[in-house]
Amino acid sequence: MNMNAARSAPGKRERLVVIGGDAAGMSAASQARRLRGAGELEIVAFERGHFTSFSACGIPYWVGGDVADRDRLIARTAEEHRARDIDLRMRTEVTEIDVAGGRVRARDVDSGAESWTSYDELVIATGARPIRPGIPGVDAPGVHGVQTLDDGQALIDTLARTRGRRAVVVGAGYIGVEMAEALINRGYEVTVVNRGSEPMSTLDPDMGRLVHRAMEGLGITMVGDAEVTKILTGEDGRVRAVATEDAEYPADVVVLGIGVHPETTLARAAGLPLGSHDGLLTDLAMRVRGHENIWAGGDCVEVLDLVSGQERHIALGTHANKHGQVIGTNVAGGYATFPGVVGTAVSKVCDLEIARTGLREKDARRVGLQYVTATIESTSRAGYYPNASPMTVKMLAERRTGRLLGVQIVGREGAGKRVDIAAVALTAGMTVEQMTALDLGYAPPFSPVWDPVLVAARKAVKAVGQPA
Repeated sequence: MNMNAARSAPGKRERLVVIGGDAAGMSAASQARRLRGAGELEIVAFERGHFTSFSACGIPYWVGGDVADRDRLIARTAEEHRARDIDLRMRTEVTEIDVAGGRVRARDVDSGAESWTSYDELVIATGARPIRPGIPGVDAPGVHGVQTLDDGQALIDTLARTRGRRAVVVGAGYIGVEMAEALINRGYEVTVVNRGSEPMSTLDPDMGRLVHRAMEGLGITMVGDAEVTKILTGEDGRVRAVATEDAEYPADVVVLGIGVHPETTLARAAGLPLGSHDGLLTDLAMRVRGHENIWAGGDCVEVLDLVSGQERHIALGTHANKHGQVIGTNVAGGYATFPGVVGTAVSKVCDLEIARTGLREKDARRVGLQYVTATIESTSRAGYYPNASPMTVKMLAERRTGRLLGVQIVGREGAGKRVDIAAVALTAGMTVEQMTALDLGYAPPFSPVWDPVLVAARKAVKAVGQPA
């Protein structure tokens, strides 16, 4: 075993070590390299997979055929990173962080060879792992999680060689509904089995019900309030059905869309601080709390919710890339912070657009906020303009103060990105009354005279003024 010195010797370049070669890790490495030349800072990055800097969010659209080529999901290859003086070591998994010694142990996935690498600065960007229920049959051939390009390729290969056309998706969050669409696009008969009564637990149940109806209208069978108890297999060992306590659902392929969990196994073993969601805890500069030279970003961290004031775990590439930019700037001697999030997300299933930002009703109750709600139905364009499509907007506001707390939108073309209006208002701490005066763009092809978000704000203003 090759054992390097624990820290850089006097007179040598500083060394930045990055664990994880996707959005947060390689954004941090790239930003640090832009700000500090190769003569000043050595950068070593470890990635256990076959790909780097890829879009996990794009995998469902690749599986479904909207994105024809896997390589279109890769923002920057390993060779491109190396051309920028980043020593990127693919198929190399970090197995231990020695905080006291300032070093990490890494193992070559293919050969098994191990070595220690010292660091002056360390970035942990280990991402998140798909949640796999501990039930019989979950590891059977034909059962797939979807988190990496390797996962996506494995699923595509299975779909290509599977004769049957029945698919079951377990879970109805963002991943679940997007994979349901991908499988519908591939001509599969799709059943979605969900623990909750309605899909999209990131929405309130009344808004999730709209998604439920739309998915059934697309030919997707929705099964709610159902806990999967086992994956049944045939004589060949392959999946043949998904079982709940009450029923069995035939399946030639199963996709797990239950969600993800912060991948902090290394961090926990190293004694680094974790939050209530098992994500790493950092300060505003993305420095791991209590450790001057260790940084963390991406899906393995918890972030501040600017609306509730609490820490939460949100796995999104937008945040991960921002974390990386902040870390790289700070490692290079600059100054940057990541103040927090308001919880904005948008998705779609076929032509149905689903968006949310801020708090749900149960989030507001959990943190002790009193609130009112307002729900309206409107259209994406002026009602007389061709192809105006319906949308439903739900708004939460704090009782008495009128502070905006959250917005959820379900509709067709032109609905989803309207959530950005609310995201900006939340970040600015606006009241619903202030929102009604926003100077938004108007023309009949783009919006009614009163944009649907502003119509909801007007209704919320009235609710705020009513007695409890």
